Amino acid sequence: MLKCRTVWKKLAPLARASSTVCRQNIRRAGLNNGRIPASVPAAHMSTGPGGGGSQNHLYVLLVGAACVGGGLYAYQTVKEDNQRYLDRIAEIESRKFRTATKQAATPIQPEAPALKPAETEAVPGPEPEPEPQAAPSPEESSPPATETEVAAPSETTELPPAPGVDSAPASLKVPSHAPYLLIGGGTASFAAARSIRARDPGAKVLIVTDEPDLPYMRPPLSKELWFSDDPIVTETLRFKQWNGKERSIYFQPPSFYINAEELESTENGGVAVLSGKKVVHMDVRGNKVKLDDNTEISYDKCLIATGGVPRNLQVIERAGDEVMKRTTLFRKIEDFKSLDKVSRNVKSITIIGGGFLGSELACALGRRSNESGLEVIQMYPEKGNMGKVLPEYLSNWTTEKVKKEGVKIISEALVKSVTSKDDKLEIKLKDGRLVKTDHIVAAVGLEPNVDLAKSAGLEVDSDFGGFRVNAELQARSNIWVAGDAACFYDIRLGRRRVEHHDHAVVSGRLAGENMTGANKPYWHQSMFWSDLGPDVGYEAIGIVDSSLPTVGVFAKATAKDTPKAATEKSGTGIRSESETEDVATSPTASSTPIPTMVQHKDDYGKGVIFYLRDKVVVGIILWNVFNRMPVARKIIKDGEEHADLNEVAKLFNIHED
Repeated sequence: MLKCRTVWKKLAPLARASSTVCRQNIRRAGLNNGRIPASVPAAHMSTGPGGGGSQNHLYVLLVGAACVGGGLYAYQTVKEDNQRYLDRIAEIESRKFRTATKQAATPIQPEAPALKPAETEAVPGPEPEPEPQAAPSPEESSPPATETEVAAPSETTELPPAPGVDSAPASLKVPSHAPYLLIGGGTASFAAARSIRARDPGAKVLIVTDEPDLPYMRPPLSKELWFSDDPIVTETLRFKQWNGKERSIYFQPPSFYINAEELESTENGGVAVLSGKKVVHMDVRGNKVKLDDNTEISYDKCLIATGGVPRNLQVIERAGDEVMKRTTLFRKIEDFKSLDKVSRNVKSITIIGGGFLGSELACALGRRSNESGLEVIQMYPEKGNMGKVLPEYLSNWTTEKVKKEGVKIISEALVKSVTSKDDKLEIKLKDGRLVKTDHIVAAVGLEPNVDLAKSAGLEVDSDFGGFRVNAELQARSNIWVAGDAACFYDIRLGRRRVEHHDHAVVSGRLAGENMTGANKPYWHQSMFWSDLGPDVGYEAIGIVDSSLPTVGVFAKATAKDTPKAATEKSGTGIRSESETEDVATSPTASSTPIPTMVQHKDDYGKGVIFYLRDKVVVGIILWNVFNRMPVARKIIKDGEEHADLNEVAKLFNIHED
């Protein structure tokens, strides 16, 4: 039709000119009929000089041929378009029939009998709600999961393909656009996804993580998993909490999520996880990111929750490949699996680091050493365990507790060099001491992952590390940061960066709310906790630095003053689940008279340690005191001076049985 119209536009002026000249000549012929001889032509079908009639006939033929040709072309084009339309309608109508026929013709693969025992072992039961995120919307509710859907998606729990099933993985189609893009697959990212879906039930959320696993909680990797009696715990990744209940480290089973390739077409939205992919570049102006396979994904709003990477000692990095192969930097599921395997095949493991992670792993491996004969050594530059956090007297007491777990302690140890010699690793200290071991675990802190800062043009804090964000956790107009990688401003304690589970939960949830328009500031005082086995545990909030002045108030512990008893009472294993949602308004002080403050006892069963800065409490540790964190949070939030901390300690009821 377009070609016919073009031809007509070219021929129409010529036809109009010819017909106009013809009419003018006929009128002249009528007016001058009496004067013109009969032999003179009456009219000319030409705009040129008068002459014979052959040219007039030629123009008539050209115009006629053009009209006839145009008409035939138009008729043929319309006929063909109509036929294509009918064919298309017929194809659409036949799709349902072809799909139904294909499904009916596809046989159902029978299950191999040999796989049933493995399925029974690897399949976890229904998952409890794991985190204090906002409640899921009705659209998030998942149908009952099948056995293969609930199985943890780690490499060790995948079942082999059934006979006749193609074992080659299908190529994953990456969505080209995600309204909500979350970079990182940890706790903060999962909390943000749940929060977004709670406020925007139809939201389409894409989580991109370089790990092969679905979002999971990290604390059990250094705590409860090591105390499991299950011989295949590294495959099931299920553990018994201190309260005796069993659960998986995964926040949700695979059935909770939708496939990434279906995200754009899903009507009610959902949460999709793109695992094994790393974001390597951010185009902030273009609102898009590039993956390590050069795939690009555009977004409307983006959260950076990249967490951190374990630090290593430079002397180990310079020691060569042989030393690096026998060194574990503990952070992920694969690190837990690797260290568990190592601990069953070597005679000696040395943990470098006296902080939370190092002390937890030392206690866990030390308890195992009582059964297997494994030598567990822990060395650190401080005088005692958690020396940078706990006051000296409590650090010394904790060190003795760790020793009773079967751990050999080497304090005030500064590593000078590490070498591989005679199938052993030799750790030489600066004071001349030499330690021989089979394997090293470096637990010396975390480095925030800010690899995207350069390409995104985001500011990195020079003092604390991490992306600098405002009070709403916003780095740019459509970019937020949460979790370990966020350096935020605390209205009470100044600019900070926190590396704990509770902060990941709360900051992720707040970032998700703000991504959906909440515009809320970050005021929450996050807590953290650490357990030295099921009998000793503590919870902390604020700035807990042993260099600050401290005041401790202690009491005699009872059987219920342990992490195990606390979780049995609350019904949770991750204690922040019961703490972060509570608000202390008017705490009721104990009526029991409080004894004089004691700081130098041989037994610190339970108590409260206050950390002061300019006579104001800026940090609190609850030592074997549980379910009192809202009270501590309110004390720090108020920011008042206290003349007598004995009176403040009454709010925690530590002297009640």
